[in-house]
Amino acid sequence: MTEITGTADGVSESAAQAAHELRVVYSRLRRRMRETFDPGDLTPSQTSVLSRLDKDGEASVSDLAASERVRHQSVAATVGVLEERALVSRRPDPEDGRRQLVFVTDSGHAFLEDRRRAGEGWLARALEDRCTEDERRTLLDATALLERIVRS
Repeated sequence: MTEITGTADGVSESAAQAAHELRVVYSRLRRRMRETFDPGDLTPSQTSVLSRLDKDGEASVSDLAASERVRHQSVAATVGVLEERALVSRRPDPEDGRRQLVFVTDSGHAFLEDRRRAGEGWLARALEDRCTEDERRTLLDATALLERIVRS
C-alpha cells in the first residue's frame, strides 16, 4: 500500500489513504476486466457511447456529444461506426422531426451483455482461486460499505 501523509480539508489520514487506494485498485480492476473481453475492435470512445446509450436509453448525437464531453463531429463518426456494425440504430425524434435519436439494437445489447458476463466470470474465477471464503465475505461487506457511500 502507498502511504499518504497529511490530510486535506480536515479529512483523516485513513480516509485520504483509503480514497487513494480505492481509486488505484478500482482503475486496475476496470482495466483488467476490460482485458478479459475482446471488444471486437471497438475503440474506448465507441464502447463508451454504446454503454452510455445502454444505460441512459436513446439520445441525439448532440446530447451524446455533451454527455461524453467531445465534439459533435467526433460522436457522429463514432455513432456511424456503431451503426455500421449494427450495434446502434437511429429513428426520428417524435418531438422534433429534424432530430434523430440513437438507440442500442438487440445486437448491441447482446454485445454489452457478453462483455459484462466475461468480466464478471473472470472476476468470480479469480475470487474463487485466490481468496478464502472469509476474504470473499469481507469483500461483500466492503462492497456494501461502498454502496452506502455512493448512495449518500
